[in-house]
Amino acid sequence: MAEFIIALVQGILLVLLAPLASGIARWFRAKVHTRKGPSIFQDYRDIAKLLKRQDVHSNVSSRVSRIMPPLYIGCMIVLGMGMPMATRFSPIPFLADIILVIYMLALPRFFFALSGIDSGDAYAGTGGVRELIMGTLIEPSLMLALFVAAIACGTTNVGTMGQMVGAGTVQSPIAFVIAGIAFAVACYIEMGKLPYDEAEAEQELQEGPLQELSGPSLAMMHIAVPMKQVVLASMFVAIFLPFGSAVDLSVAGLAVGTVVYLVKMVVILVVTMVIENCVSRVRWKFVGHQTWFVFAIAVCAFAFCVLGI
Repeated sequence: MAEFIIALVQGILLVLLAPLASGIARWFRAKVHTRKGPSIFQDYRDIAKLLKRQDVHSNVSSRVSRIMPPLYIGCMIVLGMGMPMATRFSPIPFLADIILVIYMLALPRFFFALSGIDSGDAYAGTGGVRELIMGTLIEPSLMLALFVAAIACGTTNVGTMGQMVGAGTVQSPIAFVIAGIAFAVACYIEMGKLPYDEAEAEQELQEGPLQELSGPSLAMMHIAVPMKQVVLASMFVAIFLPFGSAVDLSVAGLAVGTVVYLVKMVVILVVTMVIENCVSRVRWKFVGHQTWFVFAIAVCAFAFCVLGI
């Protein structure tokens, strides 16, 4: 019962606080560009306005466009409920299996791209195709890095992997560290940060699937996109940096684990904000070159894992 309450609290807080992370990133970017910029709470204001407006869809679209936003945000809530955050173990263990996590990350991407094509708009459809291409380029690196970590730990459960790392019982430590590097870079690309920020660039084709959304549907996507970023960062922390998380359900342990988790997330947020404001957008035709480099790092991790190093 206590684990279920923790999972429920995690899911609710993820929905409530994800727009704040996005707002801080927008505020920081404006300060770097010497602009006044929006308030860190601007995303909440935008979401509140969108929730009051009519939900309009293309007259040629099907139910795919209507179910995509709730499906997207629902998948992120499920992942947030199962991901170890303040604790070193998963509140709902079967939701923290990396095979399920991979499918839960791929499902909203597929429907996000499909909704752009379903709208009947050429601009949105092209953006949907680019979303699928981006998934094809980066998801193999994510999967391979996760599988290397699973082999090194002897389990596919994110929480159990974190427990083994915290106890120092990883079988192939060098391979595990290299897999962590590959996973960190892959997560950064998956987050849509510069130089891979197509998902946040309104003038780019990647924004196409969102241009046909309005009202509550668009509001849900403004919540779901930063939620995905927080979930990816939480997964990296849970597997590769589990130190300081609560190992039991005591009040003191949970309090310390929550503080440590928030500190880790703030550090990751600052690092990503600094990186994305120090680089320029990469040309689309060169994205594949850089994602293949990330895949090569994951392959090296797998080779070290096979050798038992």
